[in-house]
Amino acid sequence: MSGKRSNLLAGERRREIVRLLKNDGRVSVGDLVRRFGVSAVTLRGDLEQLAEKGILVRSYGGAMLPQEPHQDFPLNIKKTIYHAEKTRIGRAAAKLVLPHQTVILDSGTTTVEVARALKRTNIESLTVITHALNIADEFVDASNISVIMIGGVMRHVSGSFVGPQAERFLSELHADHFFLGVDGLDPEIGLSTPDLLEALLNTHMMRISHEVTVVADASKFGRRSLSVIGAINSVRRIITDDRARPETLEAIRNKGVEVIVA
Repeated sequence: MSGKRSNLLAGERRREIVRLLKNDGRVSVGDLVRRFGVSAVTLRGDLEQLAEKGILVRSYGGAMLPQEPHQDFPLNIKKTIYHAEKTRIGRAAAKLVLPHQTVILDSGTTTVEVARALKRTNIESLTVITHALNIADEFVDASNISVIMIGGVMRHVSGSFVGPQAERFLSELHADHFFLGVDGLDPEIGLSTPDLLEALLNTHMMRISHEVTVVADASKFGRRSLSVIGAINSVRRIITDDRARPETLEAIRNKGVEVIVA
């Protein structure tokens, strides 16, 4: 079977990859190598071509179907998507934080890279406020970082706490920085996320923070999710990766928002 499959033209092979994606939702490079009998380099090239057309989303070791506007993937899937880009974004974000400051870290797999980068800097007397279990877990063995965990109703898909209890807790706090992760970032619609309660809590976090920085890989640009968090110009800056379209970044800069490409 693999010998015959290896004779497929690139276009035929890519159509077959799309068919497999539609059936299974995800594909891995290893499985595709065995199926088609071509090199991993060739198949990564196929996946990149399909990703550029918006047909799929690259993940660590493979690819998956694009996220629907109202869909929210579990963290164990999200963390495999654009991992290298998220790591660079996290490092760039951590450079903005000074000793003795207070930082709010949103839930998500990009903000967890901010947490990891902050931990590696061994910054002096930092306070982190978060409503996300995966963020808090990063600092369990970091004695130089104080963690304030916000309680509420847990969203199982993201491991984060939301709701009126969380909002009331925040009302007595203030932060120097808020690093916000989003599922959608549209220059006209604004910043958005699939969950209404998460959006409400994020909006409250923005109000109590001196600076708001959105951390979002380029796949989030142009996407519109269910619940709007705020307008683009309600934040200080956006940190993204070098796959973002220059014209989109220029439209954001024209709204008075700083853009950092990591």
